[in-house]
Formats: sequence, C-alpha cells, structure tokens
Amino acid sequence: MINSLNMSPIKIRKICCIGAGYVGGPTMSVIADRCPELEIRVVDINKERIAAWNDSDLNKLPIFEPGLDQIISRTRGRNLFFSSEMKKSIFGADMIFISVNTPTKTKGLGAGQASDLSWLEASARQVAKYANGHTIVVEKSTLPVRTAQAIKEILNTANRENQKNKISKTFSVLSNPEFLAEGTAIKDLENPDRVLIGGEDPDAVKALVNIYLNWVPRKQIICTNLWSSELSKLAANAFLAQRISSINSISAFCEATGADIQEVATAIGMDKRIGNQFLCAGPGFGGSCFKKDILNLVYLSGYFGLPEVANYWNQVLLLNTWQQDRIYKIVLEKLFGTVGGKNIAILGFSFKANTNDTRESPAIRIASDLLEEGALLSIYDPKVSFKRIREDLEQFSSNNQGTWKMASSIPDALENVDAVLILTAWDEFFGLDWNSLASLMRSPAWIFDTRSVVNRKDIEDTSLNLWKLGEGN
Repeated sequence: MINSLNMSPIKIRKICCIGAGYVGGPTMSVIADRCPELEIRVVDINKERIAAWNDSDLNKLPIFEPGLDQIISRTRGRNLFFSSEMKKSIFGADMIFISVNTPTKTKGLGAGQASDLSWLEASARQVAKYANGHTIVVEKSTLPVRTAQAIKEILNTANRENQKNKISKTFSVLSNPEFLAEGTAIKDLENPDRVLIGGEDPDAVKALVNIYLNWVPRKQIICTNLWSSELSKLAANAFLAQRISSINSISAFCEATGADIQEVATAIGMDKRIGNQFLCAGPGFGGSCFKKDILNLVYLSGYFGLPEVANYWNQVLLLNTWQQDRIYKIVLEKLFGTVGGKNIAILGFSFKANTNDTRESPAIRIASDLLEEGALLSIYDPKVSFKRIREDLEQFSSNNQGTWKMASSIPDALENVDAVLILTAWDEFFGLDWNSLASLMRSPAWIFDTRSVVNRKDIEDTSLNLWKLGEGN
C-alpha cells in the first residue's frame, strides 16, 4: 500500500510507450505485471516488430530475455497491448514514455559522436499533436544531457498554439533513464539497484514514483533535477565501459608477462574500494549504449569546452577497438600469418550471453576482419538469426574476400575447421567434450578462447592448441 503522504494529485490510469524495442517492451511488460490496474499500450511504427510482440508463439518475441516470455503470457491482452495505432494510444494516455532509438549521427554537425535525436523529436511532435488534457512525458531512451529542454520546447510551442485555439493541453517532462543489462533485464527491472527520476514538477514526479512503489522500496528511488538524471545515465555507462577497457588492457599485459588475468581480476576485485563487477576480460564491450553514450560524452565535453575530458573518455573507446584488432591479429599470427582459404568457426555472435542483441558486438569487427583476409567462417549462435548476422556483416564491410555460413550446432560449426574462436560466453560453450570435438577439426587446430570458457585440462589429451585471452604463455 502506498503511503498517502506520497500520493500525487495526478491519477495515472493509462500509459503509452512509444517504442517497442529492447527498453520499451520489457519495461512496460514489468510495469503491467506489477501494476495490473494500469492499462499500458506499447506503440511502434515498425509493424513487423509489433506483429512479433503479438505472436502466439512466445519463442518468436522480437527480444530474447530470460523470463520475458512468462511475463508477456500473464499480461498481454489483460492490461498490456502492442499496437501501431499511435494517435489513439497517445490520445488516451495520462503518461507517455518515449523509448525510441537514438543512434549516433552519421552525417552533419557532430557526426560520429552526437546522438541522432530525429526519432525522439518526431515522437515529441506526435505527443504534442495527439495528447489530450494534462500529460506526463517521460524520457526513457538514453539521451544526451539537456535533451529534455528540446522536448519541453516542442511541447511548449504546441501548447501556445493550443491556447490560441482554446485547446486545453498541458505537459510535464520527466527523465527516467533505464539501467538494464541485456541478459538480466527482467531481473534488473524487478529488483533494480535504483530508480532514477528527474523532473521539475513535483506532482508529476510523485505520480511516477507511485507507480514504482508498487514493487520498488522508496529508499531505492532517487529524485533529482532533469539534468542530473540525464547525465547520471551517460556517466554510469561510461564508468562501466571504462572498467571493461581497463581490465582488457591488463589482459594484454598478462599475456606479455606470464600473469593470469583471472587471478589478477580476483585479487583486484577483493578490494572493497573496487569490487568484483565488470572485471571479466574479453573481446571488448558491445551493446546499444556503451559506445553511443561515451561518444555522446566526448561530443558534449568538446561542446562545453572540456577537451581534456573528451580525450580521456575517447581513450576508453580506442582501447576497446584495439582489443578486438589485437585478437584478430593473434588469430592471424597463430595460423601461420594467413587465414585465406582456412575454415574458422565462430562460437557466439551476440555481444554477450543471454541476449540476441548484436549491436556493436565484438564478433562483427573480428569476423569482418577475418572475412577480408579470405577466411571461410562457420558461425554458430543459439539465439542470433541468419538475417541479423548477414545484415551486420554487410553493413560493417563490403570488401570481403572470404565467405561465411550459418551453423546449426556446435559440431556442425566445427566440422573440418582449422580453428574455433569463442566470442560469447553462452552456457552451452562451457564444459564441452573437446576430445570428441577435436576429431571433427583439421590438425593442427587452434582454440581461441576470449571468454575463459575452456579449461586447459580438458584439452590436454587432444591434438588441439589453446590460446586464452589474458593468460601468459
């Protein structure tokens, strides 16, 4: 029961979320599950995506997240609806979440660094056009600092026009950034470390607080001003990415000196001032937010006259790319300086386990580099589709000398290969029978383990060679 002292005079009955992607879909599903009295409509102009959300086969949901299918089965059609009816959904909503994609700009001022806010701006204009009465507009996308000001200006301009035409519309703008890790998004939503709400209208803030109070303890809900909320999201992702680049830099040092990165990470992580999270060395970070948010931070730092800050954060990105290039060059070196015409298996294409998201996946760059050298790749991932892999590889490089195919299983991927490159830590890649799998591969074959999933003892009685990231030889 919500304490009456926290109650807002604004009563929320209907919610609309614009954007049915990795944030909007799962977030609204959990809210619908925890707040059955609310009617929630998730809208998207992508009709194919909406059809997938409405598919009776829960295995065909557009997003794979452990536990998501169970929540959808409980809520869809009860108080959670997926639709392409933008006008109707916005008109009836008391609160509207904007959760659209904000990719990095590819042209114009800030290209390669600044966020492209065209979809967010278009969404704000639709809200201004179709909203009815007083509407709370919530930023849910990852956004650069002071984006809320742009949304407010769009809504206020529309509001002035409405007043001239004697149409009663008012708006409050809040920032409520997501802090989700793909693969554990449902757990993160159901048991968050914190919920951050930024805003200037206390009644609107309380209205959103009251929704989260249905399952989140009040002490874990932080209320700030708009700008602190927006910056906190960018800063959190930048700090997490920095830790990954830091441990990856030490992994190269371990290989050069004979140290073991897992032992070093354990020793570092036991320091309570540092902690043990995000200290797993690997082929680099990926996902929809880390690179994009750091690029945003770099751009904004330059915009506000802070070049030293921009250079600092840009180095985190340079190290991430360097790690992927380094792995590719090690594969090349171990295979006698060439991969042209050689068969190489790639195990794992998603940027991390327990998700089908491939955005900025290290596998894209590494596979593309191998293809440009003429390698013949066999790619296996338990959740990523052939279509997704094809689009990623075609978008990243058009100068491929090699070819690739999709494998249906691990044994299928390893048939007659010269090497296997493990790039994602899926559970099924741990504890493999390498003695049996070695018979499928050409000799002398290599295992390149970038995720520490292979136990060296498991290959001692095989003809396989093993290189492990961060392990000195």
